[in-house]
Amino acid sequence: MNDMQASSAEKLVVVEPTPSALADRVAQAFLTRVKARTKNGRTAHVALTGGSMGSTVLRAVAAHPKVNRIDWSLVHFWWGDERFVARDDRDRNALQSREALLDHITVPAENIHEVAGSDSGLSLDEAAEAYAAELAKFGDEEHAWPSFAVCFLGVGPDGHIASLFPDRSEVTETDAAVLPVRDSPKPPPERVTLTRPVINSSKRVWLVLTGADKASALGLALAGASYTNVPAAGAKGRKRTIFFVDQAAASEVSEDLIEQVY
Repeated sequence: MNDMQASSAEKLVVVEPTPSALADRVAQAFLTRVKARTKNGRTAHVALTGGSMGSTVLRAVAAHPKVNRIDWSLVHFWWGDERFVARDDRDRNALQSREALLDHITVPAENIHEVAGSDSGLSLDEAAEAYAAELAKFGDEEHAWPSFAVCFLGVGPDGHIASLFPDRSEVTETDAAVLPVRDSPKPPPERVTLTRPVINSSKRVWLVLTGADKASALGLALAGASYTNVPAAGAKGRKRTIFFVDQAAASEVSEDLIEQVY
């Protein structure tokens, strides 16, 4: 590894030529990681992401020949953010994740930790509070939330992650695990999001992004931009941070930053 790679070791970039190839690569990495985590009966907590690429990755996991070699009863699923819409709304991240993967594996219902929907009878603030309380049930002496074995994040063209958008108060919040989001720059306007302390306590943070419209955000994140302006720049796992990207998104990434390992 050269000096440039050594200085950037915490943030690796894995490039595949197409979104489909990328999804397959991430699916393989995910199953390998979950298998290693659960092989001795240990519990694995995973934070999922929404969006088209998030669902594409989960469909690749569901189709992988090794998917049934995992003891899914040891895996708990969460979401980095959720749109505060009805539980059966197509915009809902949890619904997309269920259709792509969760409905196709043998995972106990109690291991799927959804944010309450707008049709639950809870207000937006109450939904955020309830999600924080659910996280706290699996916390430890250090944190009021579980440490995710893998935290998946999508990245918007503006550099946002979860529902932490540039130059908004949510991205700098450190005293709460979960926040309600109002007037989101991206519809729908009301959301619930994890905060940076929760994301960054994850063992591994995997950011998955495709398309030329993400190239600028990726370049800024890798160049050390301020996380208040480019939230993706502030995402960092305790053990490893990987940007899984396709060739189009990698157009502004130096070859020195690309490391084909996970």
